[in-house]
Amino acid sequence: MSDKLRLHGFNNLTKTLSFNIYDVCYAGSPAQVQAYLDYIDEAYNAERLTQILTDVADIIGANILNIARQDYEPQGASVTLLISEEAIAAQSLSNSPSPGPFPDALVAHLDKSHLTVHTYPESHPDHGISTFRVDIDVATCGRVSPLKALNYLIHSFESDIVILDYRVRGFTRDVEGNKHFMDHKINSIQDYLSDDSKNSYEMMDVNVYQENIFHTKMKRKAFDLDKYLFARNAQQLPEQQVQLVSQHLQREIQEIFRGRDLPTG
Repeated sequence: MSDKLRLHGFNNLTKTLSFNIYDVCYAGSPAQVQAYLDYIDEAYNAERLTQILTDVADIIGANILNIARQDYEPQGASVTLLISEEAIAAQSLSNSPSPGPFPDALVAHLDKSHLTVHTYPESHPDHGISTFRVDIDVATCGRVSPLKALNYLIHSFESDIVILDYRVRGFTRDVEGNKHFMDHKINSIQDYLSDDSKNSYEMMDVNVYQENIFHTKMKRKAFDLDKYLFARNAQQLPEQQVQLVSQHLQREIQEIFRGRDLPTG
């Protein structure tokens, strides 16, 4: 749809970007597991998540109408922001397939809708693997896609695996009565990622273009065991344990990335 296309009424396409972000670590004892969960609750409590979503609202030029947030027992948190558009000059609106801004470049825009985030910490009962999952939805109703919020959110968390879904629903009508089911060109969510993300992650797409559905999976390429150990480093572990822990961690990462358990043995 051209920027100069004359609409009948307003653009009421619904655009939704959904994230699953995973941080994986090894906590070898019950005390370390509890310490990891305590760290997650402190680092990503409702107050911190509210700040992250508030920053997203700033980046995309949205006006916050209402905030609802909650910390849970024994762990986890949720935040929902109801937002509306602010008056921003039309030339600042862009759906071009390019990376969105980071927090120091607040140039994008969002129409009336909402932002939500929920966290899910959990631990493997036997292998010492702890996984922290964050679910985020950025939904818009209007001219600009929420894809411009991609890079800030990926960089706001320690993201080992990122699973992204983007969908455009509904239609908008021009003054001649023709329906338009998409108002911007997109080949892949990857077009909106920054170069450092493209260099750091292995990525896979599953797109259904005729339904305006786009899906991208991202898995960090480099595996540095020290970055996955909580409250210790690899030099403190026996060589046999280093190999076993590395095997368990890489298996966990592969299973999350593929979306299924791998065969044992």
